[in-house]
Amino acid sequence: MKFTCEKEPLLREMLIAHDTISTKSTISILSNVLFIAEKNSLKIMATDLKVSFSSSVAIQMKQAGTIVCFCDRLMEILRSLPDGEIDFSLDENQVLSIVPRTTKASFRLKCISADKFPAQQEVEEKQFVEFAQKDFIDMIHKTIYAISDDETRFFLNGVFFEKGEGQLNMVASDGRRLALITKNAEKVSGNFPGVIIPPKILNIVRKNASGEGNFQFAITEKNIFIKLENRLFSSNLIEGKFPNYQKIIPEKNDHRVHVKRKTLEESLKRVSILIENKTRSVLFQFGDKNLVISSEESEIGKAQEEIVCDYTGPEIVITFNYFYLLEPLRVIEDETVEIEFNDARRAVILHPQGNHSYFNIIMPLQGE
Repeated sequence: MKFTCEKEPLLREMLIAHDTISTKSTISILSNVLFIAEKNSLKIMATDLKVSFSSSVAIQMKQAGTIVCFCDRLMEILRSLPDGEIDFSLDENQVLSIVPRTTKASFRLKCISADKFPAQQEVEEKQFVEFAQKDFIDMIHKTIYAISDDETRFFLNGVFFEKGEGQLNMVASDGRRLALITKNAEKVSGNFPGVIIPPKILNIVRKNASGEGNFQFAITEKNIFIKLENRLFSSNLIEGKFPNYQKIIPEKNDHRVHVKRKTLEESLKRVSILIENKTRSVLFQFGDKNLVISSEESEIGKAQEEIVCDYTGPEIVITFNYFYLLEPLRVIEDETVEIEFNDARRAVILHPQGNHSYFNIIMPLQGE
């Protein structure tokens, strides 16, 4: 194998490969990337057996070949070099020579045969459908924080993704809160059953998507495939049945509060300075045209702040995990949010004012 390529495009793909591989695996092959040089193109593949990535960069190929390289070391070599062309050549002892044309440095990186590299899952091209990158990234951004990290409830360790009537739904929950977002999908052809997608592939896609134009995805019985231009990502799906989230959405709420999102977010941050980390509990006291946010009295003290809101119902105090409010407030772009509730014990809904396509359901803390 012998070829020349520019440093920058190769490093870009290597950084994604590094995010994909398993850093803690006892299987050494999973710390490596597969290179396949053919037809003036270098194909790059990486996997941790659950999530896989493949891409390609243009090269000046002198001799075709395949090899498996240690990802970390190669990435660090590329990072250390100035921009410009680099010559790569593989000898009969599986040693990859790396010689930049812009400096007198040279490297000899020991590699291993490609025959033990795991095969990637495949899907037929006809199964892919198109959807707007911007909408998909927005869906991830506004749900992924609500995923449960409790591995005993594995069916909550990912986001639920389904196609409804003319729309795509993405839902995440940890059992105490739920985030749901809906996007128009009338142009998305075909149907697929609801699936649970692990967060790793969603974070990688979110990090590397441009947010412009469309992307393609395909869902099979056990895998999801996502295409971003010349990059292909795939992941195993989480097996199990996601809870029927429709059942926990309150049908009716008697009280509504409108409050400036930025004001509420900043007030929560200030009050949280004196909130106990163990309970994270914050008290919301709704009164006529005002909301008093306070921490509980503790060994470190107490914080309280009053802000203006649009509310004319009875005075009521609701105790929340402040983090369950702060996380959705950080991703909502709208100027005003609406809080809907019935009483201090039942589920509360938080969403942008006048927009029910994205909302959070939050269970109050009890026994406070």
